[in-house]
Amino acid sequence: MARIVLLVTSPRLPAGLLTAAAWDVVRQAPVLTGAESELTAAVRTVGAEVTVVAGRATQALLDAVAAHGTAVWLAGPTGDEALARELGLRLAREPGLAELELMYGSWDPPGARLLDAVAVMDRLASPGGDPWKRAQTHRSLAGFLLEECYEAYDAISADDTDALREELGDVLLQVLLHARLAENLPEGERWTVDDVAGGLVDKMVRRNPHVFSGAELGSLEEIEASWERIKRAEKARDSVLDGIALSQPALALAAKILDRAARVGLAVPPPLADTQVDPEARLGASLLATVAAAREAGIDPEAALRRTTLAYADAVRAAERGAPDHSR
Repeated sequence: MARIVLLVTSPRLPAGLLTAAAWDVVRQAPVLTGAESELTAAVRTVGAEVTVVAGRATQALLDAVAAHGTAVWLAGPTGDEALARELGLRLAREPGLAELELMYGSWDPPGARLLDAVAVMDRLASPGGDPWKRAQTHRSLAGFLLEECYEAYDAISADDTDALREELGDVLLQVLLHARLAENLPEGERWTVDDVAGGLVDKMVRRNPHVFSGAELGSLEEIEASWERIKRAEKARDSVLDGIALSQPALALAAKILDRAARVGLAVPPPLADTQVDPEARLGASLLATVAAAREAGIDPEAALRRTTLAYADAVRAAERGAPDHSR
């Protein structure tokens, strides 16, 4: 039976990286395609016949099948779905003409769409792209990065995994834009998204020897302790508090500092509220004591305050709905 092979390949892999079956079919049958590309050049290097069809691709394929028994359509980067539908309808009406076979010559590897995201960001942040993105700096974008992280946190808190997927995309946008802007830094300071990814890969491999180096670790506590030892060896720090993000919300910052001090067995008592000389300091000392008590009870003070505040917000909205219009 005559056949038309629709050969689909990944545009994100090197042009000549095809399966053995794909190479066999392009060597044995005429190949037709809609445009010249790196892939058509690669296919010709093995002596295959490749014809670029300007129009009426369906009829050109049927003519090639009639002459040779088999014809291959080398699909473009988007897969040429419109042609596939047209061919399918034609062959459904006239099944004796040929069989339509879909063959994957290569597949996208996991994470392939990240390459698309990098390419799109490069276009947006390059001359002729988006003027707003080109005008940004790491400092001007700092607030947006925090905002997107908070929105992802909200999605997690709401157990909304669809929203989380979208919000993580917005966080990724910030990462990609920061990396693209870093390419414009002065010589000796610039870096790229590959440097970001490469540093992350090296860090993950280095800090997980129980996975990548065959180290014997049993409990989660042992794994966490190993992580901390490796981290301390990597970073020359003068204090156990080095590396804490000081711009995080005050309650979370207090909890983090108390936790770090406890890890190394430092018993530094927090200040007493009644020893402070001004109202702000007394309130701060009282809040710090509350955070310390929450830590002793195994409660996240930031999450606790957020929960209660949101409940209070609901009460405010309920009161608004019940109040007369003139009092709103």
